[in-house]
Amino acid sequence: MKKLTKLTDRELVQAYANNNNNEAFDELLRRHQDKVYSYIYHVVKNKELVDDIFQETFVKAIMTLKQGGYTESGKFSAWLIRIAHNLVIDSFRHEKWENMLSTVSDESDPLNRRELAEGNIEDFMIDDQIKKDVRKIVMSLPDAQREVLVMRFYRNMSFKEIADATSVSINTALGRMRYGLINMRRIAAENNIALVTT
Repeated sequence: MKKLTKLTDRELVQAYANNNNNEAFDELLRRHQDKVYSYIYHVVKNKELVDDIFQETFVKAIMTLKQGGYTESGKFSAWLIRIAHNLVIDSFRHEKWENMLSTVSDESDPLNRRELAEGNIEDFMIDDQIKKDVRKIVMSLPDAQREVLVMRFYRNMSFKEIADATSVSINTALGRMRYGLINMRRIAAENNIALVTT
């Protein structure tokens, strides 16, 4: 195989998606990270949020490639920018929704309270089982991967905070997250565990 730096984006995508060549993805990351980061920063301008969206962009790209959901229709960098753009839009929507909710006081509508929402007992049981399965899988991961996943999903820390707390670069934190998610999916598949409700 040719040296990775000599391969086209398409060849790197195929090497990663079809042959689990993680170095191929690392090369794609190295090749496109500046462009993706610059795009997000240009739109968002909030350093912490930029870092989070940047990491989420590559995590989503990893998952899409692994699930065979990437169809080549133009440049790979343009596809990454589309993912980043959609995540930026989602972030703005989420922020707008949170701001809207925070302006509604509980006294103005006594029925507009989460604790009054009804749920099906079966849904609660399934949700509880999934959470237990996820925790068990997370605990079986290598220390570095487990640490990042716990900080991100259980402590809701940004990737910048994770990088600072673990004394590594943001790219290293992203890599650990990526390998952690890949390992979680592998462990779940090997043990026939569903990580989401159907």
